[in-house]
Amino acid sequence: MSGVPWPVQAGPDAVAEQGRVCALAVRGVRDLQGVTAAHPELFDAAPFDAALLSSVATVVAFIAPWHTAAELRITTRTTLWAFAADWQVDYLAQSADDVRQVVTDCLAVADGATPPPGRHLARLLADLRDELATVPAFARLRPIWRDELARMFAAVSREWDWKNLPTDPTTGRRLPDLDRYLDNADNSACSFVNVTHWIATGDERTLAQLTDLLDAGRGVQRVLRLVNDLATHERDAEWGDLNALLLVDDPARVHARLAELTTRSRGDLAALAERCPRQADYLHRQISFTGGFYQLSDFWGARDE
Repeated sequence: MSGVPWPVQAGPDAVAEQGRVCALAVRGVRDLQGVTAAHPELFDAAPFDAALLSSVATVVAFIAPWHTAAELRITTRTTLWAFAADWQVDYLAQSADDVRQVVTDCLAVADGATPPPGRHLARLLADLRDELATVPAFARLRPIWRDELARMFAAVSREWDWKNLPTDPTTGRRLPDLDRYLDNADNSACSFVNVTHWIATGDERTLAQLTDLLDAGRGVQRVLRLVNDLATHERDAEWGDLNALLLVDDPARVHARLAELTTRSRGDLAALAERCPRQADYLHRQISFTGGFYQLSDFWGARDE
């Protein structure tokens, strides 16, 4: 027989739960369709296809299935916004000045500004900010949210420099080594999405653990970076993206680092679960879902029609 191993018969309760989670994802897709319709200039590129919207909604539903669709709305929208931010910097920015403009616009929104006309990424971020502002905890936690946004954009800008600036004549290097690359994993926006999710949905017990949750989430973020790179290296090569496999002389080094980081993260999450079990499970699920998803698919659609 071909295919993957599968239980002969799953329990009816398990199948019913899977159906409920899929229904959460369907609700999320329909909401994202409204977002893209309201911001057509931001999502008119071919990679923002229907499958990407479905994938975004599905990953959020499966990593936090205990929430309602309404509770996951900000998380799902923020995840889609992160894809748009990646596209704006990685594929549309033609210069370092273009990158700085994107960063300046979005950080100004985080500080309360209204984006000027034509700043479509900043406009969607302002919508997210205003919706998040309806959550009571946002007023006191806004500086942490803003800091995670700044960290994301610092990492995104750094990667743009690595890909586009000339080789350093002193060191002879332009690309980072694997350690520096992993230290820059905030460019994936996972931590920014996480802090948005926890502020939007977390109770006081969760929010009291926010610093520890972000630390643990940053470890998971490194794992997800390598899982993504191992699965998408052919697409990254075609699109001119940076990938861990470009930075090593032996792919086994990336596989070994992934195994090491996964073991470390699982251990950290086991300790975290003693204080914050649901959010530790949320981070566990990020690792497990991503590992399964990338066995068969990718988030982005085709680059060209």
